[in-house]
Formats: sequence, structure tokens, C-alpha cells
Amino acid sequence: MGLWLNRIRRGFNRPPEELRRRLVQEAMTLLDRFRVSPTYGLDDGYFVNWFGVKNIEDLWLQLSSRPFPSVIGQVRPAELDSIMPGETVRIIENANRAVALEVNLLGSGPETLSSPIPWNTDFKVKEDWPQKFFRDIDILNPKRASDVKVPWELSRLQWLIPVGQAYMLTGDNKYAEFTRDILTDWMEANPYARGVNWAVGMEVAMRIFTWTWLFHVFKGSVAWNNYDFRSSFLRCLFEHAVFCERYIEDYGVNGNHCTADAGALVFAGLFFGVGKKPKRWQEVGWNILLKEMPRQVYEDGVDFEGSIAYHRFVAEMFFWPAKYRQACSESIPSSYHKRLLLMAEFTRSYSKPDGLAPLWGDADDGRVLPFGGQHLNDHSYIPDLIEYELKVEESGFASLKASAEYFWTYGCKSSPAINSEGAISKCFESSGFYVMASGNDHVFIDCGAIGFGGKGGHGHNDCLSFEASLDGVSLITDSGTYVYTASYEQRNIFRGTASHNTPMIDGQEQNRFISDAELFALRDDAEPKVQLWETNSEFDKFVGTHSGYHRLDQPVTVIRSIILEKAQHRLRIKDQFEGDGAHTVVVPLHLAPSCEIKEIASGIWELNSHGREFFLVSDGWISLIREGWVSPSYGVKEKAWIIEFSHGGPLKNLTLGIYLAEQAPNDPKAWLESFS
Repeated sequence: MGLWLNRIRRGFNRPPEELRRRLVQEAMTLLDRFRVSPTYGLDDGYFVNWFGVKNIEDLWLQLSSRPFPSVIGQVRPAELDSIMPGETVRIIENANRAVALEVNLLGSGPETLSSPIPWNTDFKVKEDWPQKFFRDIDILNPKRASDVKVPWELSRLQWLIPVGQAYMLTGDNKYAEFTRDILTDWMEANPYARGVNWAVGMEVAMRIFTWTWLFHVFKGSVAWNNYDFRSSFLRCLFEHAVFCERYIEDYGVNGNHCTADAGALVFAGLFFGVGKKPKRWQEVGWNILLKEMPRQVYEDGVDFEGSIAYHRFVAEMFFWPAKYRQACSESIPSSYHKRLLLMAEFTRSYSKPDGLAPLWGDADDGRVLPFGGQHLNDHSYIPDLIEYELKVEESGFASLKASAEYFWTYGCKSSPAINSEGAISKCFESSGFYVMASGNDHVFIDCGAIGFGGKGGHGHNDCLSFEASLDGVSLITDSGTYVYTASYEQRNIFRGTASHNTPMIDGQEQNRFISDAELFALRDDAEPKVQLWETNSEFDKFVGTHSGYHRLDQPVTVIRSIILEKAQHRLRIKDQFEGDGAHTVVVPLHLAPSCEIKEIASGIWELNSHGREFFLVSDGWISLIREGWVSPSYGVKEKAWIIEFSHGGPLKNLTLGIYLAEQAPNDPKAWLESFS
């Protein structure tokens, strides 16, 4: 009863069209409550007849002859290592760890699973999820210590990708045997629509991506030449597609869940190829992607969810179905191509000098087919994948480690040379992101609306916040995400205003939280506005404002100005506040985990990172240095310093400056005062 009362309560915050669609979908669950599976009671002959063949073996051969959008055949280790030295060793070591049932998921650290595998357990806290009908499982229960993403991530089976790669490199049948046994174990433990791993359509969709790849990797192996396994595998994959179509998360205003569901339908439809259902799946899925692309991706190429990590994830989810279609000689509209290329361009712009992406908005490490061993926040392969597929000039933007993504997608012969050309200053006006870049300087600024069409979604309270790297050294960072449902308190801390480099007034969020039960929603309070964007060879300048504190009894307008002096690697930030009355204003700067800070004089601090020395100066607010946290990936947090500037009373401006020690101005205070 509590589960349904909570759903009804959250329903009051949903628009009518979404409620209508959810009610229709709820009615459809009545059938699945009382049946075992869509293929229950059907003998193999009846099942395979849907695909125009007579038996499972003929169906297996028919599916084996169909194309797939990545490398799936034998790979010579020498070819791989000629591009990425030591990559073969890395893959085989990871594969052998997987064979030993050792996983490292969502910040768990190395964890050895028991056998049979606890597919419905959060092994991080040793808490089980119930094995019952999926709609009766409360995945948003703040009283649970368990993180539902742990069994989900385990069941996505992406930790088997190195096992498949090792098989392609070595041909060793032990990898095929292990993968077969894992899949068999999963199917036995997770019957159709029962258990937490069927709780949402997206998790079913993510398995479709992985399972279709695993099929094409191991389809000719000795270990997979078993009638019962082949029958069970194909039936289960078919059931996944049926579920994905029936419970597609298309509710009007959609995000990455709907994109994943639609992309998986395209994969399932093209995988099976023949028959009414596969043709309908790929048609339904593709039409949804065509509809969602212009809805979810702004005209400047930025995903609308207000998150860098989800921009990468969504770019992959739009890319892979399109690539699969092209592998099957299906057409792709030029408008779709153009939007993909714009997504690639945004990735190129936001990538910092160290090759990593800003920690902007939510991040849960989500990928479609993660082939490489690069850092989780290295998105540099995205431009190469998209631009090569769309036959534009090869950029070679990917880092050396990230080029594995390119190799396992296209093969060795087409790998582009690495291009060291850095980002350039650019505004993404539709989404409100601004990049200041010159050489090894990189400043990423958010002056956009909250994500998900004004609902919040995976966006944070980060309007007017920024990240900054000077002369290749990351100094100012976002705080990241940490966790979702594992801790409602930590979830709200990390997405709150105080965890970002932006002013906070009277202890209030710039966009209010809707309720304790809504972890992915915010009030749309902070309307952003850019007053100035100017870029030239000497400096970049940004001035922006937002209305998040207009709701106060005595309204306040926040105005932030940022200027990057390119030749000197200097950054100045000025915060102005328009309004009446007395207020408490706090402006935090979250330093990168590698950055140490100490005060050396009144209003002057020394910053040290990776052996480089910088200085931070201010013009007079009260300052406090304290310990904080940065979450570089889901479930992981590292200690880092925060310096907070605060002022209470009538509103007063604040000016800050950061500069490289060897580029110090003659008079730092005068330099600050000259910022008009």
C-alpha cells in the first residue's frame, strides 16, 4: 500500500499526458502479472516459425549471417598492440578477473561474487531485492540502504565485454564457456518480469545491447553449440524485446530512458531481422529516435538533461542504432546526421586539457558498449566514432587509451592519427553552456536552464557555476554526483547549490527541491540570461544572470562576470548582487582533489597542484577553508578543499582572481579592482 500511495503522491507532480500514458501502461501489466512469459507453452517449432525457419539451428544460422555494427571476428593481438601498446594484456587480465567472478562496479572496488551469482542483491551492502512481479517492487524507498543500481549494473553484463574481447584475441573456448554459463545463470534467476532487474524498461534495453553483441562474438564457438542453450538464449532475448516494446518509457517529455528503450528496439528488430514483430520493433524504435532527437538534443548539439555524462550516454544511444541501420543498408536522414555531428562538436569543446570531461550534472557511468579501458570521464572517442561513420574528415581527437573504442568499433585499418589540437572558445547558446579555451586554459560555464525540459531530471543547481583549468592544471571543479537512491541525503547534497561554484543566498537552493520523494526533479526557479559573451585572441568574457532568488521576500538578482586573459593564463570572477535588504551570501570554490591551498597573506592564497603553483586573490569577504568531497564517478568520492567566501548584511560585490605564479600581475589587488 505504501508503494502505491507514494506513486500516487508523486503523480500529482506529473503532467496529464504523462499520467495518461502511465495509466495505460499500468493496465497492460495485468496480463504479465498472470503469465509466465511471452513464449511460455510455445514449442520451438512454433517459436521459430515467426522468423520463417523450421528449427532453432536454422534460426541460429540465419541470425549468424546478419550484420552487426562493430568488430565481432578474430582480432590479431599484434594489430591491437600496434595502436595501443599493452592493450591485449589489459583486456586478458580484465577477462580473467571476470572469469574469477571479480567485478568492480559503481565504486564497489574489487568484489568477488558468490556462485550462483546474487543477481537480485546489492552486494555493496549485502541487501536482497524481492523476487516478485516488477511493478510491486519499490525502487524509490528512502528507508532502503540498498542502491538499486548495483544489481542493475551487474545485470547489464557489460563486465563480460572484456571476456568477449579476450575470446576474439585468443580463441580460447574457456571464455565462451564462462559467458554461456553466466547467461544461463542469469536466465534461471531472472524469469520474465520477475525481480528488480525487470523493474524499468531501460535495464531490459541495456541487456539487449550487450546480449546481441555477445551473440555475434560467440555464435560460432564450441561452447555455444548446445541446442538447449541456444533455444533459451534466443527466447529470452525475444522476451526482452517484447518487454521493451510493451513498457517503453515514452511519457511525453522523455529522456535517456526512452532513448535507450527505442535504441534497443532497433537493435532487437535488426538482430532478428525477419518477421512481423522484429520489423515492427525496429520501425517503432527508429521512429521514436527520429522524434526524440530534436526534442532531446538542442540545436547546438547539447543533450537537454543538463549533464555532461548523460550527453555522452545519449550520444552513444543515438549513434549505435543509426550505425546498426547503416550496417543493414537502411537509410539515415541528413537531419539526424547533422545533430549527431553537433553532439560530437560539443564533446570536443567540453573536453579539458587533461582529456577528461567536466563533472557537470548527474553521472552514473552509463555506456552502451564500453570497449575501452580509458578513464570513465574520458569522452574523447565520441567525435571519432561519429565523424568516421558519417564520412566527414577524420579528426583523431580520441586520447590513446580511448582509441580502443574506435578500434573495437571499426577495426585497425581505419584508425585515425591522434590530433593534439585543443578546444577553442565557443558558446552553445541554445543550451546555455560557454567554453573559454586557449592553449591549455579551459573554463566551462553553465548559464542554462535546469535539465529535462524544466523538470530537473539529471541537472543540478549549478546555474552560473564553472570549472577551470589553467595552463593544463585542473583547479576549480564541480562536485559530481556520488549516488542516487543509496542515500537521499547525499543525493540532495551533491545536486544542491552549495556543491557548485555559484552564489547561494540566505541558505536557499537556486531551484527548490520538489519533495523528499523526488530525487530527479527540481522547481524551475532560476531562469538564466546571458548579458554578454565576447571572445577574441586576447581574452574571453562572459556575463550572465539568473532569477533563482527573485522568490525571496526581498528579491535578489545574481550577476556573474568571468574573464579569461589568454596570454597570461589568468582568470577573474566578479559577482554582483542587485536587491534590497540584508542577506547572507556564500560563494564557494570547490578545488580539484589534487589541489592544496594555504593562505599566505590577507586575501591571498597559494594553490599547488601537480607541482605547479598558482595564486587566488579576493577583495575582502570573510573566507573559510574546509574539507569537502568530489565524486569523480558514481559511488566514489574523494576529499578535496573548499574555500568559501561569505558576507552578511547589505549586498556587496565580490571579485576573485586566479593566476599562474610566473604570470602574477605586479599589483594583484589593483588587477582585481580593474575588473569592470
